[in-house]
Amino acid sequence: IYECPKGVDSSIYLISLARAGLTKRLNNNVSKKYLDRLSYELNIIKILGFSNYFLVVYDFIRYAKKKGILVGPGRGSAAGSLVAYSLGITEIDPLKYNLLFERFLNPERKTMPDIDTDIPDIYRDDIINYVTEKYGKKRVSGIVTFGTLAAKQVLRDTSRIFNVPLYKVDRLTSFIPVMSHRKLIDFYKENEKFREYINSDEALSKVYKVSSIIEGFPRQIGTHAAGIVMCKKDLDEVIPLTKSDDMYLTGYSMNYLEELGLLKMDFLGIRNLTIIMNVIDMVLKNRGVEIDFNTIPLDDSEVYNLFARSDTSGIFQFESNGMRSFLRKLKPSSFDDLIAAIALFRPGPAENIDLYIARREGREKVIYQDKVLEPILKETYGIMIYQEQIMQVAHAYAGYSLGEADILRRAISKKKVDVLKNEESKFISKAKALGHDDATSKTIFASILKFAGYGFNKSHAVAYSLVAYKMAYLKVHYKLEFYANLLNNVIGATGKMQEYIREVRSHNLKVLKPDINKSTNRFVIDNNNIIFPFSTIK
Repeated sequence: IYECPKGVDSSIYLISLARAGLTKRLNNNVSKKYLDRLSYELNIIKILGFSNYFLVVYDFIRYAKKKGILVGPGRGSAAGSLVAYSLGITEIDPLKYNLLFERFLNPERKTMPDIDTDIPDIYRDDIINYVTEKYGKKRVSGIVTFGTLAAKQVLRDTSRIFNVPLYKVDRLTSFIPVMSHRKLIDFYKENEKFREYINSDEALSKVYKVSSIIEGFPRQIGTHAAGIVMCKKDLDEVIPLTKSDDMYLTGYSMNYLEELGLLKMDFLGIRNLTIIMNVIDMVLKNRGVEIDFNTIPLDDSEVYNLFARSDTSGIFQFESNGMRSFLRKLKPSSFDDLIAAIALFRPGPAENIDLYIARREGREKVIYQDKVLEPILKETYGIMIYQEQIMQVAHAYAGYSLGEADILRRAISKKKVDVLKNEESKFISKAKALGHDDATSKTIFASILKFAGYGFNKSHAVAYSLVAYKMAYLKVHYKLEFYANLLNNVIGATGKMQEYIREVRSHNLKVLKPDINKSTNRFVIDNNNIIFPFSTIK
């Protein structure tokens, strides 16, 4: 529970903070459109009982920002909330990018809100310590994960108990590929040599028999990489706890926590944010230039040129070879292009890449199945790319409320066949009531069905495009500082380090060998050169 000032209810306090925050964000110039959206969101948050939750998140993000820690601009569907933007939880104006609050919190389907926070990986523990001290050591915990006995491991463990010689065990497990998710019974049935080797040895037959029974059982515990649980009372009154190092972990894994009324929050340690923070610090130290990450302009043509020529090594989400060849075809020239690139470059949506590029370049005509769809699909040339577009189409064409449209989107992504059959007739009859003919409605529903299965969350795409663009901005304008920190991030990973050094040299910058008088444990800049650290010497 977040402690509000004495006698103030959490929803009243949230309203006052959000209004003050929005006024500050918009420089005292708050239009009716923004006020209406804020009131609408605050009302739903109050009805669903999540005012306190927003205050808890607002508090630890404010703590991070006050300490000078760079918090990510947002992530996932939370970027669709104007309240989150007003409170400083996110840095994305949802009205500017046409993001939907219902994709985040659906008034017609009560689920826990999910605000995940991106933090530089070196500061993750700092923020967890803050909430632990604020709310109590037993009220904040990590989440347990269970490592299970997979095919290879179960054979090794059981063989050790039965004292089977190691050479036999090695031979037996050699039939099973690394990282295989298949069961022992599958290998036994399908691999004749595996079967013969087991049947020809009594001890191995015993090992196989026992292993088949205990395969899949939990073997050891681990810690969920990002999840943290916070509770208003000591967690051991609600669930069993276990311990890892100095921190409590929930005794149950993540799948069971929400139905017990516990809330999981993800604190994600992001390496790229650490790089960005270090670049900004180094630029201030070396050049005396202060960069505010949140006010970097989004209209820099040099930055878009970098994306268009796919010079994106070291850039968040845009570094893979596949993405780079896509960028060369797409030639992004605006922020909307980057958002679309993140959403399109996924299994599924990728089949629309050529169509998207052809329409964008004017080689193919943009067709809308109904004029109602044009304002929604214009930015993506008539192709449904984002989940939010699917919701808007159902809303505008068939009169669904945005909450109902989100339920339709969920049903499609979970491929619930029975629900979808009912939804199709509902969609057609609701569209008919608005004067649309059945044939067009069927076609539109079919395309919703096709795209929604792999539509991407636009809120998430906007948030990640923002991080990528701003990293690229630093790369364009502060090359030396960018590369020095990129290299610091891969000390120890020789292959990656060599790749980055080749790129640095291709930009006519010098990387000098270690110097007894100048090197430290990190790559440093001296006289417009990057100097190798001692820590890279074997």
